[in-house]
Amino acid sequence: MIDSLLDVTVFTRVVSAGSLSAAARELGMSLAVVSKRLARLEERLGVRLVNRTTRSLNLTEEGTEFHARCVRVLGEIGEAEEKVRSLRHGASGLLKVTATAAFARRHLGRLIPRFLERYPDIRVQLDVSDSVVGLVESGYDVAIRFGALPDSGLIARRLAPNHRVVCGAPSYFARKGRPQRPADLKNHDCIAFGNPPNQDWQFEGPGGETTTVRVAGPLVSNNGEVAHEWALEGGGLVLKSIWDVGADLEAGRLEVALPNYRVPAAPIHAIYPHTRGVAAKVKVFIEFLGGELHAAYRWDGMERVENTTSR
Repeated sequence: MIDSLLDVTVFTRVVSAGSLSAAARELGMSLAVVSKRLARLEERLGVRLVNRTTRSLNLTEEGTEFHARCVRVLGEIGEAEEKVRSLRHGASGLLKVTATAAFARRHLGRLIPRFLERYPDIRVQLDVSDSVVGLVESGYDVAIRFGALPDSGLIARRLAPNHRVVCGAPSYFARKGRPQRPADLKNHDCIAFGNPPNQDWQFEGPGGETTTVRVAGPLVSNNGEVAHEWALEGGGLVLKSIWDVGADLEAGRLEVALPNYRVPAAPIHAIYPHTRGVAAKVKVFIEFLGGELHAAYRWDGMERVENTTSR
């Protein structure tokens, strides 16, 4: 039974890692052992779970169904173990968190050490990515996400408000002029970023009217921090979170492009799997983060910046 459980664990890790070699590195096993365990699992079930080529790995129909059930079962086992540990020791264990690179560097980098001072029995693994990763499939306890959330069966806890602004460097405005309305952005260099890049910018006007503008420009990146740096260097206009550019707006390194138009808000949420009981380490992390982010929003200048950039 234990050996079968290990085979299942290897299978789910192969799926989340995207390849046998990546799964082998994550599990600390040899590629041969991972391949053997996957083959043994398929032989025992009598079906092929994955189609493997030198460049890709795709689940079969049977593999997709089996993987979904395995993830649920392994999640329940992990939940049971965590529940027992938390009952005995309180908040403890490894907490796996994923967030965007910019937010992690500017905010989580300073907050997580404070969190560990309060909860020394918890260890934190923070992975940064501007792509949306599968929370359950990748084994994360918490994801920090912005804006509208898909109906994914996950639980979302709002941590703090967050508005976005279109902004650029003074050097850009001196060279290109200032847009007066969203439609003017079609004649400006706009920096798109994300995976895929967001090139459809939405606005609400002074009278409540809404409009969407398809923007373009010579600079596109899958990384928000790179887009931020390009804007600071005068490379174009960028649509960014107040949490990312608030300090630059206050210091005058960036200026708001369309102060009379509001971009839809994108509140900060903590996302975590829907389980029968939230692990103590997850609960205390979310409570800590919510309190700290609200304090930062009020006292680090972002509230003042927002009040000057939104109606």
